[in-house]
Amino acid sequence: MRAAIYQSAGEALRVDQVPDPAPANDEVVLQVAKAGICGSDLHVKQQGLATPGTIFGHEFAGTVVARGSEAGSWTAGERVTALPIFPCRHCEACDAGLTALCPSVAFVGIGPKRGAYAEFISVRADQLQRLPQGVDFTQGAMVEPLAVAHHAVDIAEIRSGDAVLITGGGPIGMGATLFARLAGARHVILSEPANDRRERAMALGATGVIDPKTENVAARFAEMTGHAPDVVLECVGVPGLLAQAVEHVRLRGRVVVVGVCFGEDKFTPVVALAKEITIRFSQCYTEENFAAVIDAISTGRVEVGGIHTRTVSFGELPVIFEELGRDPKECKVLLDPTLA
Repeated sequence: MRAAIYQSAGEALRVDQVPDPAPANDEVVLQVAKAGICGSDLHVKQQGLATPGTIFGHEFAGTVVARGSEAGSWTAGERVTALPIFPCRHCEACDAGLTALCPSVAFVGIGPKRGAYAEFISVRADQLQRLPQGVDFTQGAMVEPLAVAHHAVDIAEIRSGDAVLITGGGPIGMGATLFARLAGARHVILSEPANDRRERAMALGATGVIDPKTENVAARFAEMTGHAPDVVLECVGVPGLLAQAVEHVRLRGRVVVVGVCFGEDKFTPVVALAKEITIRFSQCYTEENFAAVIDAISTGRVEVGGIHTRTVSFGELPVIFEELGRDPKECKVLLDPTLA
């Protein structure tokens, strides 16, 4: 099969032939229909954190083509997505339904677990979720990042009438916009320097947008809502933004950190102490988040098509991947392995 293979931080992904996957007893093999390019993949490559030979790709949807002897009742032709994880299923985190927090969890697309920048991928059968009629493969491949956003909104405990500030207009920030509105927030304001992303956020249901390069975020938010944010969702992962979130949020407000920051960061605790704010970190999702996202799409309660900006072929992938690493102004770019 064809796959896009990581070589080093300084080299583009190489599209080459690799052996087709064979399912272990508890696995199924999917023919990949669509796979998303994630910001974490870009960061891992830029910083050289992957092992040469790694196949990225943990956002995907496809069709079951083979299964192991202990892979349940899955049959060829079923349309699915999956949590891209291999948990142990017998630790404290797994017992609590927090399989992504399992200490020994292996993530698809990192290290030996081949990802979905390939024609086929093997995944744990117990992590599969069916795509109902009306949810296409483009939407299905976006369930994973949308589940990240759904989980963050859950953790934020957004209540009806809340005023929410979201920093970052990537796929997670866009998803958070959708689900914060669905949770009943009165104001959902997105702070994002790229004009096209701000426009996209408004089309998705944001009640306002802020350009942090030219506007004072706190002042502009207060102007639009009448007060400071009840909730700040930090969806970028750049050092300094946590401190800004702590400064922006109102008394006894909630800050949820969703962005993955690979470097050291700092904030002044007394600022948080003086306002008695709550700071929580949101990593990944649960099976329930996946199911809730699929249900919200299938029932039409959220429209996610506006997050998708482009679909590319294997031939285009290496160049697009490098471009997104330099200037990630697009939202969600998908790979279609069937394209010429």
